[in-house]
Amino acid sequence: MRDSYHDELESLTDRLVEMTRLVRSAMSRGTTALLDADLQLAESVISQDAEVDRIYNELESSIYELMALQQPVAVDLRTVVTALRMASDLERMGDLAEHIAKIARMRHPVSAIPAELRDTIVEMGAIAENLITKTGSCIASRDIELAKELEEDDDAMDRLHRRLFRVLLSDDWSHGVEAAIDVTLAGRYYERYADHAVRVARDVVYLVTGSRTDEVAAD
Repeated sequence: MRDSYHDELESLTDRLVEMTRLVRSAMSRGTTALLDADLQLAESVISQDAEVDRIYNELESSIYELMALQQPVAVDLRTVVTALRMASDLERMGDLAEHIAKIARMRHPVSAIPAELRDTIVEMGAIAENLITKTGSCIASRDIELAKELEEDDDAMDRLHRRLFRVLLSDDWSHGVEAAIDVTLAGRYYERYADHAVRVARDVVYLVTGSRTDEVAAD
C-alpha cells in the first residue's frame, strides 16, 4: 500500500513536468502565430489548451484523493500542497499562451505586431520558452539553484515589457489604438507567464527547504 502511495506522489511530478512541456509548446507556437499571422498555428494552440486543462483536472483530483485517503504529513504534505499550487500556475500559463494565439487569430491575415516591435516580441517569446524549460527541470530535479535563476530571467522579461511601453507611449507611434491594445495585451500575457514560472520555481524552493521566499503576484 505504501509503495503505491509513493508511486502516486512520484506521478504528481511526472504530470507537472508534462504540463511544462505542453505550455512550452503552446507558447512557442503562439509566439510564431502572433508574429507571422499564422491562423492554423493559432487555432492549434487554442484547441490544444484543453489537454493542459485535462491534466490539471486529473492532477487536482488525484491530490484531493491522496489527501483524503492517505493524510500525508511533513514532506509528503508539502509535496501534494505544492503540486496543487504548481499545477494551478502551469494551467494559467497555458491560458496565457492561448490568449496570445487568440490575438493572432483575431488580427489574421495581418500580424498584430508592428515591424518595430517584432524583435522585442521575439525576445519575450524566447525568454518565456527558456523560463518554462528551466521550470520543468526544476520540478524534475528539485534543483533550488536553478530555481533561483528564474528570478533573473523574469527581470529580463520585465525590462522588455517596459521597452514595449516606451515604444507605445512614444510620439512616433503611428499604428493607432487597436494595434496599441494588441501590443499592450500581448506584453501583459508574456509578463504574467514569466511571473507564474517564478511562482512555480519558488514552490520548488519551498518543497526542498520548507521556507518560502517572497510571493510573486500573478493572475
